[in-house]
Amino acid sequence: MTEIAKRLRLVRNRVYEAAERAGREPEDITIVAVTKNVDDMDIMEAVGEGVSILGENRVQEARAKFERLGNEIDGNKVSWHLVGHLQRNKVRHALPIFELIHSLDSWKLAQEMEKVAERLDVTAECLLEINVTGKPARIGIEPENALALAGDISALSRVRLRGVMSIAPVVEDPSQARPYFRTTREICEKISDAGLFCPGKVHLSMGMTHDFETAVEEGATMIRIGTGIFGPRFRKAVL
Repeated sequence: MTEIAKRLRLVRNRVYEAAERAGREPEDITIVAVTKNVDDMDIMEAVGEGVSILGENRVQEARAKFERLGNEIDGNKVSWHLVGHLQRNKVRHALPIFELIHSLDSWKLAQEMEKVAERLDVTAECLLEINVTGKPARIGIEPENALALAGDISALSRVRLRGVMSIAPVVEDPSQARPYFRTTREICEKISDAGLFCPGKVHLSMGMTHDFETAVEEGATMIRIGTGIFGPRFRKAVL
């Protein structure tokens, strides 16, 4: 068994145990394998081990990989998600690649997505990124403004809001991230109760390698795992 296969098995076991502790079904949690700085061979190996969603942080790196790998790898269907910040000038490149963008964080970005999606005759499937850290320098909409922004986005015809995403601060004890995940879930519930999400499953994207078990316990439906699958990455992927 390869190192990637071993790490994936461990992550899946930990997801299963965390879901059981929370009284949830493990099948309700989707692993997004974050492939920033991961080369094609390792991506192909992970897909061969059952990974079906690939998460990228940067549009430029994702474009190069998408051109080489596409939506099917060795007969296995894959989808690409953008889990990093999206600049408005990169929207035209992002929409043809990503099935879900986790990082919609402003009205200006939503308007640009609407304009580009109309021109390309596509829809932009998105999550609203919430800044739950209390630090204004962090990316994301402030919790107190999330409901209003979701309302504005819901009026757009080409941008479809499917849930929310957050990034908790890095803490020494993963349980210290719990309040941030709980806040994210509560915001998601408020937006859902207001009927502002598109019909279908609501996605709650939160939790990474260092804290995903706590995120699962707090209701995450998507966890974003990079190092936990691919190990430390010190070099840049060849573009």
